[in-house]
Amino acid sequence: MFIFIKNFYNPNMLGKKLTRVLIISTTLIFSLFTSCDGMNAYFDGNKNTINTSEKSFYIKTGTTLDELVQQLIDENIVGDKETFLSVAEYKNITDDKIGAGKYNISKNTNIKTLINGFTLNRLGNGNKEVEVQVTFNNCQDIKDIASKVSRQIEMDSAHFVNYILSDSILNKYGFSQERIIALFLPNTYNFYWDTDETTFVKKMAKQFKTFWTPSRLKKLKNQGLKSQSDAVTLASIVYKEQDKFPEEWKTIAGLYLNRIEDNWLLQSDPTFRYCWGDELDGVQRLTYEHRAIDCPYNTYKYPGLPPGPICVPPAEVVDAVLNAEDNDYFYMCAKPDGNGLHYFARTNAEHNRNAKKFQNWLNNR
Repeated sequence: MFIFIKNFYNPNMLGKKLTRVLIISTTLIFSLFTSCDGMNAYFDGNKNTINTSEKSFYIKTGTTLDELVQQLIDENIVGDKETFLSVAEYKNITDDKIGAGKYNISKNTNIKTLINGFTLNRLGNGNKEVEVQVTFNNCQDIKDIASKVSRQIEMDSAHFVNYILSDSILNKYGFSQERIIALFLPNTYNFYWDTDETTFVKKMAKQFKTFWTPSRLKKLKNQGLKSQSDAVTLASIVYKEQDKFPEEWKTIAGLYLNRIEDNWLLQSDPTFRYCWGDELDGVQRLTYEHRAIDCPYNTYKYPGLPPGPICVPPAEVVDAVLNAEDNDYFYMCAKPDGNGLHYFARTNAEHNRNAKKFQNWLNNR
């Protein structure tokens, strides 16, 4: 009996048990504090945003977590900065995990879902990245495209111009600087708001390839045109001659194809106007001095098509060139009523009579 009691109160055994109890207790206390932080973050995550209706929200590339929450507060979506940041910290969300783009945020979205939706490669139920519609038309050149598109998505206009005119991209798609504009077909397209110049150009190149079907390429050859750029260049002239009445497109295209086939100068007024830039805006009485400008785009001085398109014509005008009217016209002149329609003529004598009517109308206005 004495021996049993002595063993039971063995100091060594008692010390080991106390040590074990202390370790377990410390672990439990630490876990309790940790779980409290986790529970706080959990309850914070179930709090809702304060927007009372769906809102569109834009996150720029490179936005930090602090900048993001401040923007949410400024736009009356989140009311408490610390709540948002505590949930983000608990979910291990850092600056590099924030996804740029346009988001639609539903009303009363909980914070946890909101953060999930802003995280790269994650989906939120109350907010999601959405595409935006990008429209460009009536563009004169690459800079004009860049200006219009950059107002609709995050893409920087200067970066786009430098990118598309770089030797590597021109070589990749097989265009010269003067003709790269032929790659772009005016329309309305869907893009994510944070699209950059690389993604934008890739999609435009895909649309270009889709447009130029074997059927269109066959028509291109039948019209005696050497490349898609030739067709777009001629279409740009047709469109600048007539941008009000599509019913004239095929007639005008046939007229210029006749001149090309017979090796005549195109003598298109819009081409020398292009050389003058904005200086001739609103000028109706064009003189010999205007037409005499020495510029490779001036088809009064240089034979054949100009070096490239003088605008970005709609796809419908390109199709009008490919399906041009088979006529024997070589001349055109604006009708004297100023409505935008034209007289078409086969001979120079007939054209001169039409031109005189127009000049008399101008003189009597």
